[in-house]
Amino acid sequence: MRHVPAPNTQTAASLHAFAALLTDEGRQLLADLRDHDPAQELATATRLRRDHPAELVSAALGQARLRQRAVAKFGAEDAFRMFFTPNGVEQSTRKSVAEYRAARFAGLGIRSVADLCCGIGGDAIALARLGIRVLAVDRDPLTCEAARANAEALGLAELIEVRCADVAEIDTTGYDAVFVDPARRGGRGRIFDPEAYSPPLSWAVGAALKAPHAALKIAPGVPHEAVPDGAEAEWISDGGDVKEAVLWFGTAPGTRRATLLPGAHTLVGAGLPDPAVRPVGRYLYEPDGAVIRAHLVADVAERVAGGLIDETIAYVTSDRLVETPYAAAYEITDVMPFNLKKLKALLRERKVGVVTVKKRGSAVEPEELRKKLKLDGANSCTILLTRVAGAPTMLLGHPAHA
Repeated sequence: MRHVPAPNTQTAASLHAFAALLTDEGRQLLADLRDHDPAQELATATRLRRDHPAELVSAALGQARLRQRAVAKFGAEDAFRMFFTPNGVEQSTRKSVAEYRAARFAGLGIRSVADLCCGIGGDAIALARLGIRVLAVDRDPLTCEAARANAEALGLAELIEVRCADVAEIDTTGYDAVFVDPARRGGRGRIFDPEAYSPPLSWAVGAALKAPHAALKIAPGVPHEAVPDGAEAEWISDGGDVKEAVLWFGTAPGTRRATLLPGAHTLVGAGLPDPAVRPVGRYLYEPDGAVIRAHLVADVAERVAGGLIDETIAYVTSDRLVETPYAAAYEITDVMPFNLKKLKALLRERKVGVVTVKKRGSAVEPEELRKKLKLDGANSCTILLTRVAGAPTMLLGHPAHA
């Protein structure tokens, strides 16, 4: 852990440029650039520099690009009022996930949270919108300025205090909960070792244990053996994409859960043994990624009265069609050893012109296979490339709905 460094020349320049965006002139420029086409940036910059300082134009164009990128995470209504840094867009929590987590905090009766490593304030905003008081801490001066500007822009400044400091120096006494979102990216990309996070996971766990309640945001690929004994571990997906894992303290120690957004469907593990391997039945279930990461495939198998097609593959098969939010269901029409020639002949015979290719446990790349099939026809088909009892296999079928 390092003390917050004094701003260097580059940092000071960035802060000066950012401050210019908060002026009336800067805000008007950003409003005018809302629908800016990045492909026309050179022409736009040339035009704007006739009436505005070059530094302000550059800062506004950069911020406009960041806002456009942020729409996917924050929605247009918030994104075009907020302020971002490049790392802030990349590493901030998706709005839907932040809102879900804030609701969990509120459900625990939490009224104040120390948000350590707050970034540009995505989680602080979600908490404050539920009336929770937030101390938002980050050691990067520019990031703190963005977080402060966002609290102001969204009318939440009375509930969010932004403090530029090293999180190790923050006294969280008096707060109902601590939330820590360590940096999981470095100069070479994503960091997979929890002890290489900034701050390390062990430090974050120590901070969590000092509070009545806590949540630590971690990478979804965290090894289960790295989960502390006293923590509840939750894996969260949004729209089918696994976004993060969270370690909760002061809730249900030892619990494993998978939460699927939107809708906040939550599957809590029952500690079941691995399902038995069985022949492919009429239906195949593809568990959501959060279910797989949480090691809750057995819980899905129990719900659908199914078993595994292979002891190393997270596909569940059953003769029953059961509606469940935790897995996509397919009705299987054909089970075949992998053979490209036979597959092409079968699809041609059935006049299949559109295929969805999925794979799990197969070396075949879906896009390469699709190119080789040379499809022509009005019908559609789902092809699942996988292993069945250790053998490379093609499963053909289509989505099933109860």
